Amino acid sequence: MKFMILVKSNPDLEKRIDAMSDAAMKEPMAKMGVFNDELKKAGVLKDCDGLRLSREGKRVRFDGASRTVVDGPFEGDLVAGYWIWEIAGIEEAVAWVKRCPNPMPVPSEIEIRPI
Repeated sequence: MKFMILVKSNPDLEKRIDAMSDAAMKEPMAKMGVFNDELKKAGVLKDCDGLRLSREGKRVRFDGASRTVVDGPFEGDLVAGYWIWEIAGIEEAVAWVKRCPNPMPVPSEIEIRPI
């Protein structure tokens, strides 16, 4: 089965990350690189990437035939990055996520969704 693994963020966290130095992010990114290498070696990882901050994005709101474009930054839950994994089932995905280093410098959340 394929799964999308979503690394979650929020507006407050985006502001903090934006203010952090590259040096402060070096160790967490190195740990994530090791984890990604484990996923590749196991044949689980099909794709992954981080998203740029929401201030660089746009949303399109739908209301019947109407379309409204909203510029970032956005409020509420945000997606900071993703993986696409191919594995036996959701329990295996949970096991992998539990092994993942915290992707954020604060308490965070990762969402697992079947594709």
